[in-house]
Amino acid sequence: MHDNDVKPLKLAKGLGLNRRQFMAASTGMAAAAAIAGVSATSASAAPGTGNGALVPPGKRGIILYTVRDAISRDPGTSPYASGFKAVFEELGRIGYKQVEFAGYSQHANAPGGNVNNAAGAQLLRTWLDDNGLEAEGNHGTIPSTISDATLAAFDAACEVANILGMQHVGTGSDPTSSAYKADWDAAAERWNVLGERARVKHGLKLYTHNHDVAYSFLLDSGPLDAQGRPTRSSGVRRLEYFLANTNPDNVYLEMDIYWAHVAQYKHTSYTAADGSAVTSVFNPLGVVQAQPIRFPLFHAKDGASRPDLPNGYDFVPFGTGVIDYRAFLSQTGAKGYHNPMYEQDNAPGGTANPNQSLEYAAISYANLAKLRG
Repeated sequence: MHDNDVKPLKLAKGLGLNRRQFMAASTGMAAAAAIAGVSATSASAAPGTGNGALVPPGKRGIILYTVRDAISRDPGTSPYASGFKAVFEELGRIGYKQVEFAGYSQHANAPGGNVNNAAGAQLLRTWLDDNGLEAEGNHGTIPSTISDATLAAFDAACEVANILGMQHVGTGSDPTSSAYKADWDAAAERWNVLGERARVKHGLKLYTHNHDVAYSFLLDSGPLDAQGRPTRSSGVRRLEYFLANTNPDNVYLEMDIYWAHVAQYKHTSYTAADGSAVTSVFNPLGVVQAQPIRFPLFHAKDGASRPDLPNGYDFVPFGTGVIDYRAFLSQTGAKGYHNPMYEQDNAPGGTANPNQSLEYAAISYANLAKLRG
């Protein structure tokens, strides 16, 4: 995708067409079939290219949260890449082909200034194109309620995503932080509405990003507490329940593979309705294998083994930790479909090493490119 630049998007709007309609009209039957979803399974099953690379060159991505320090610093006071334009140039030089945004803010003194608007999105798109980069998604804000005002804000976010050429629009947060079934029911209902709107009106896949708590156990059974809420579990994990209660054509997920492994380490048992403790170890790969098309995006975040820490792991550059990405990515199914985005929460080096996040980005790209499977 990503073949629609800013001028065609303006033309589409002038003709009264949405992004899906315009692409179908301008690129012929193949594009129309892909947009309609006809080719979703067949395209995803096509083998990846890249001379045996497990992650083909065109699928090697990074979420910009990893290099947030570089994007947000003042280019007038730093000799290193600063602001979106310079960071895109550096990421393109390293070899990345995809980026995932974590918002659209940069330092006010960076080229373009405030780009957190539609005009700024057109400028960002120009810089992406200039450096051979494609935007895949964004960790933005998903409405917590459905109203005319929140739907208008959602539509505006989707329009920016279209300008940037994204296929996906999403959030970095779980659908709800609650442990209770009723709250996950409400979240699923809301996401079904928003997911359909994203697909039908804007031609986008709506996705949610997970942390480990989303794979902890749902409170859905047993005695009720003073507020009338269940206190025990049937053994269903929160995000698995969400998957089962949302439309697979409209709602997608971005598995953070690191946090899924943290869940495997931490969330190993639940209290059943009868009060007994039940062991249940989470299998991140199994969740993806069951519905590989529901996971168009991954966070390829690596971890060193740290059993002394509550999470069992600590963030390290991709390819330098203990998570077996070769085994994981080679067994997910739908080869060539998934988009792995390198992320490292602690990549910024502060004043001690102000260019560390971009140095780690180069190391991680090299290790991502080395994967064979």
